[in-house]
Amino acid sequence: MWQNRTTKGARMLKIIACDDDVAFLDRLHRMIDRWSTETGTAVAVALVTRGEDLLARHAASRADIILLDMIMPLVNGMDTARELRQSDTAVRLVFLTSSPEFALESYEVRAFDYLLKPVTYERLAQLLDELSSMRPDATDELVTKTSFGYHALRLSDIEYAEARNKHVVFHLRDGRDIEALEPFRNIEDQLAKNANFFKCHRSYQVNLRNIDHFNRTDIVMRSGACIPLARSCKQGFQDAYFAARFESGRC
Repeated sequence: MWQNRTTKGARMLKIIACDDDVAFLDRLHRMIDRWSTETGTAVAVALVTRGEDLLARHAASRADIILLDMIMPLVNGMDTARELRQSDTAVRLVFLTSSPEFALESYEVRAFDYLLKPVTYERLAQLLDELSSMRPDATDELVTKTSFGYHALRLSDIEYAEARNKHVVFHLRDGRDIEALEPFRNIEDQLAKNANFFKCHRSYQVNLRNIDHFNRTDIVMRSGACIPLARSCKQGFQDAYFAARFESGRC
């Protein structure tokens, strides 16, 4: 479960810490709480002792930062990190290690940094300061109501949104589908505030950065999903698509 230390009006920073040493996790948690208090940062922390638990927790509710022990029994940290990167290339990954010799291995899974044990508060605080300044702000998230409660989605994780039976289904890059108990027009207005989203059909809104290719009648997403392109939207879509690619430097 997430253990929250909240600050009114602030966006929650979610951290998962994974280590097979429960006593170490407890000390790490206390240091994170101290940093949260001193900086006024709202933090939610989940503590797990196995790699498979980390993957399950992150799949259920995505973290901003993952602190992962490099050496663990059964499934080690590197194997867990490799599996993590198959579904999430954006989360900030930090390895916990007793030896700096493992630092080179961390580049394979695009780790942001590593913390050398025993971890000091000063080193952890420095790292959290840097990572918290890099996280997306609230405008890069969408909070929507689902049958399981309220769910926060990173806009970059959304491949496209689909109107279905008076609700909206978000199709995510990792293959998950999340149904929002809201009318499409409400979601449409929220996504329209982000230049990366375009309504290409009365029932679809696509993330321009997650498109593989398109033709006169269809848009094919990176997942292979084929989305209809309405004739009336064709010119506007092309303008928005190439503007997004130009901004990202891929033209």
